[in-house]
Amino acid sequence: MSEFMDESALTLFGADCDVLNNPALVDDRAGLLAALADADALIVRNRTQVDADLLAAAPRLRMVGRLGVGLDNIDMDACAARNVSVRPATGANTLSVAEYVISATLTLLRGAYGAQAAMLAGDWPRNRLIGAEASGRTMGLVGFGGIARAVAERARALGMHIAAHDPHLPEDPDGVWSGVRRCDLDALLATADVLSLHVPLTEGTRGMIDAEAIARMRPGAIVINTARGGIVDEPALAQALRSGALGGAALDVFATEPLSAQAAQVFAGAPNLILTPHIAGVTQEGNLRVSEVTVKNVMEDLADAR
Repeated sequence: MSEFMDESALTLFGADCDVLNNPALVDDRAGLLAALADADALIVRNRTQVDADLLAAAPRLRMVGRLGVGLDNIDMDACAARNVSVRPATGANTLSVAEYVISATLTLLRGAYGAQAAMLAGDWPRNRLIGAEASGRTMGLVGFGGIARAVAERARALGMHIAAHDPHLPEDPDGVWSGVRRCDLDALLATADVLSLHVPLTEGTRGMIDAEAIARMRPGAIVINTARGGIVDEPALAQALRSGALGGAALDVFATEPLSAQAAQVFAGAPNLILTPHIAGVTQEGNLRVSEVTVKNVMEDLADAR
């Protein structure tokens, strides 16, 4: 394990497994490659780069377990060429991400929770902090997989309308589009009061939410990105917040991760902005589920390979 996980899940390996749990390896490439010399399996999150060089250093590797669902840090073609299976923990952090999106939605719409400094200074900014309700507004979802559907369920309970764009999802698989306005991206941008992103980072989605896309959004709309950095044009988003074209944003993922002080300067002066360190899917409960699912995936694949 080259990145952090819930250690209680390690007991599922059993006494006959030789386990190296060292989250510091993600920042020690040489140490990681050396540790992989005799490894049958590797467990990673989103920062460990599973590429051709890593695979070359791991001649016995048969399986990569992903603590999460994104696979952009894993060279899938190289793994396939080596017959190394890759298993994401699909569904294990869905609830955590969905609750993050809803929490960010309510926080940004209300806009009242950054008043501590003013209040402690004796100010009473009551009129300035009159925000908005979620009920009656439209939650727009880019991508309509499992996490987006969980967001839709919770947003609907708040009285929100649901619209979604997903060209890869069939017309009506198991009725998932019931009660959802299905639309193309341009229509979604024009409709959404809150735009939440739930797509992988690909050449087709890189820079999807750029200055042009933001210009097509409703004045005062909110953008939430828990998917992958690079999907949102960060300078364009920050400028739209500063100009008032966007009403708020929550970013949990960034083009540069970890977000350095230099990279973060692009957001200087942007109001109503929530920045978090790629933790939307990492709650205490979610981390345990992801860790347990990943360990079970590893054990299944290694058993099948015997």
